[in-house]
Amino acid sequence: MKIDFVSDVSCPWCAIGLKSLEQAIARLGDDIKAEIHFQPFELNPQMPPAGQDINEHLAQKYGATPEQSEQTRAMIRARGEEVGFAFALDKRSRIYNTFDAHRLLHWAEEEGRQLALKHALFKAYFTDGENPGAHEVLIRLAGEVGLDPARAKQILESDAYAEDVRKLERRYLDHGINAVPAVIVNERHLIQGGQPADVFEQALRQIAAEG
Repeated sequence: MKIDFVSDVSCPWCAIGLKSLEQAIARLGDDIKAEIHFQPFELNPQMPPAGQDINEHLAQKYGATPEQSEQTRAMIRARGEEVGFAFALDKRSRIYNTFDAHRLLHWAEEEGRQLALKHALFKAYFTDGENPGAHEVLIRLAGEVGLDPARAKQILESDAYAEDVRKLERRYLDHGINAVPAVIVNERHLIQGGQPADVFEQALRQIAAEG
C-alpha cells in the first residue's frame, strides 16, 4: 500500500496526522504493508526567510483574534498529547519559509531517511521552537538522522531538487489539494486532515479489502 502524505513541516495538523497514521498502520500489523512517501506542500510559499510573527500572520491570513489563536493552540496541544507529540507552542513565535526543508526531504527519500527527517523537522519546529528553514538547523538535523551533513550543506547552498519540489507542489495543487495534511492511498483514495488513528485504520482496512 503506497501512502503519499502531502504536508508542510510548519503545519501542526500534519504532525498530528502523521502520528495518528503511524498508530493506525501499527494496529494493522502484518495485515497491510504500507510505505509512506512525503510530498511537498507550502502553506506560505511567499514567506520571507526571516519569517513573520505568528499572531500577526494568523490575523492577516485567517482574521483570527489572539483569543481565537489561543483556543486553537489549546486544541492542538490536546490533540498532540493524545498521539504522543509534544507541542511547546510558547517556544514558537514565528512562521518560516519551508521550501529548503522540502528540498532536503526530497533528497532524504533517495537516501532512505525521509521519515526520520520528517519527524526531526516536526520536533525541531513544534517542540524546540527552531526555524525549519535555517540552513544550520537543517544541516544539523540531517546529521542527526544519519544523512551526510556535508552533502546536505551542498544541496542547501545550491538549487538542487528545487525544480523537483516545485513540480510536485504544482502536481498536487493541480489535483485539487489545497489543504494539508492530505493522505492519498494507492494514488486513488484521499483521506483529508489530521484524523484520529481510528479513522485512518478504518479507511486503510476498507481500501485493503476493496483492493
